[in-house]
Amino acid sequence: MEKKRIILEMGMGNDLYGGDYTKAAKRAVQDALHHSSITLFSELDIDHKDMRVKVTIGVAKPEEVDCDAVCETLPRGVAEVTATKGGLDVYDDEKGSHHVVATAAIEAFVPDQTGKWKLSQS
Repeated sequence: MEKKRIILEMGMGNDLYGGDYTKAAKRAVQDALHHSSITLFSELDIDHKDMRVKVTIGVAKPEEVDCDAVCETLPRGVAEVTATKGGLDVYDDEKGSHHVVATAAIEAFVPDQTGKWKLSQS
């Protein structure tokens, strides 16, 4: 059955002193998740297991992100996490520190609901 994207949330996370891209990515995902409270599933009787979740992480060094570890932080759905070039690295040469900024886009797809329900007028 075809799935339709119904949710798109974005978030930002960072690791200020460790230079850890996975930690920044996890924080970006949590930031995005905390912007949502989705009652759609219970209202339409859709099982969360039928939801496909696509997460795209933007960081300066995508090869440094443990996508499996980020995937484990997602509470519902069948998830796929990929990392791509983006985000921001900030270096403080004077103090020798490296700050990582990650962005996350979370997309949720559910089976096409066309024709299964309609809005009623009160």
